[in-house]
Amino acid sequence: MLNRLWLGFFLTAAVAALAQWLFAGNSGVFAAMVASLFDMARLSVEVMILLFGTLTLWLGFLRIAERAGLIESLARLLGPLFGRLMPGVPRGHPAIGLITLNFAANMLGMDNAATPIGLRAMRELQTLNPDPQTATNAQILFVVLHSSSLVLLPVTIFMYRVQQGAHDPTVVFLPILLATFASATVGLLSVALVQKLPLLDRVVLAWLGGFAVLFAGFVTLLGSLAPAALAAFSSLAGNLALFAIVLLFLVVGALRKVPVYESFVDGAKQGFEVARDVLPYLVAMLCAIGVLRASGALDIVLHGIRWLVDAAGFDDRFVDALPTALVKPFSGSAARAMLIETMKSQGVDSFPALLAATVQGSTETTFYVIAVYFGAVGIRRARHTVGCSLLADLAGLGTAIAVCYWFFG
Repeated sequence: MLNRLWLGFFLTAAVAALAQWLFAGNSGVFAAMVASLFDMARLSVEVMILLFGTLTLWLGFLRIAERAGLIESLARLLGPLFGRLMPGVPRGHPAIGLITLNFAANMLGMDNAATPIGLRAMRELQTLNPDPQTATNAQILFVVLHSSSLVLLPVTIFMYRVQQGAHDPTVVFLPILLATFASATVGLLSVALVQKLPLLDRVVLAWLGGFAVLFAGFVTLLGSLAPAALAAFSSLAGNLALFAIVLLFLVVGALRKVPVYESFVDGAKQGFEVARDVLPYLVAMLCAIGVLRASGALDIVLHGIRWLVDAAGFDDRFVDALPTALVKPFSGSAARAMLIETMKSQGVDSFPALLAATVQGSTETTFYVIAVYFGAVGIRRARHTVGCSLLADLAGLGTAIAVCYWFFG
């Protein structure tokens, strides 16, 4: 799947560039595409360097937690649920605890912690893989749920809106929660359908139902706060939770006689190895995405959508927010730039800007996640990962559009 997808990016870019040259007289498009290749190669190295520091930090803390028995305890607690969702993973396996920590970090908006924890979880799952170059069912479910990105505290979106002078920076909070919940739900259901997972099992229903109740209660609580209080709580909760996790690892490790400093250094040494393994896959994916963007293919798609919407006589305000949605699966930095551009050009509290902010917070950067997570363990055949992830992205986008018309339309 990744082979065809990667080749498809370049072929699509070539067709779009030819169209721009022949029909629009834009002969500079080819220079832009070549420049993008080198720019993305340089960006890949810069991303890897940043990732290296983060990996080194969190893999060190994770080694302390592992030697203190915290990962094993978490894995035993969630064994009944993951035994049904990931039947190929033995109960009590370290990957279960790491996956849980990854999801918790994502929900709290702690991207810096979520990625290193997730990469460690992927390496643990890889130890169970009979074909090291092909993704297992458990790895696919993990990546799809990670890329669908169920976020409870979208602090960064609030920050962008504050920077642009929004009257109420947190007004998109509930729309983002509804959109990201839809994305995660469709991601889970699509993988469950392909892998024939027993979602109607009593244990699965009890765990997922309990989580849904807690989620609804949390949303109700946060929704009752004033905008200023919500923004302050979001920032405090994320940072407090992050430091509390670090402190928990250290205190429990010390109480259980774990040499915390030596364990941290031992775990941190893995950071360079993981970052080194990721780099080739990151270069390949980012260069293909860069060429696709530089070719103008995404702009052509956007104009086509606007023409179809206008021809059908529908409200086309949502089209102005689609640049963020179109590039989000490919590049988080590009989507962020598109979001800020929409805020500046349309107004931070305009409908397109509100929708773009909701889309930005509803899903992860799908192809980046796939490239980094599978690249870290050398997986080349992704099977149904891309299809299920993109289906979750579409669900998040569709829900974001519907909810924004409901809230702001």
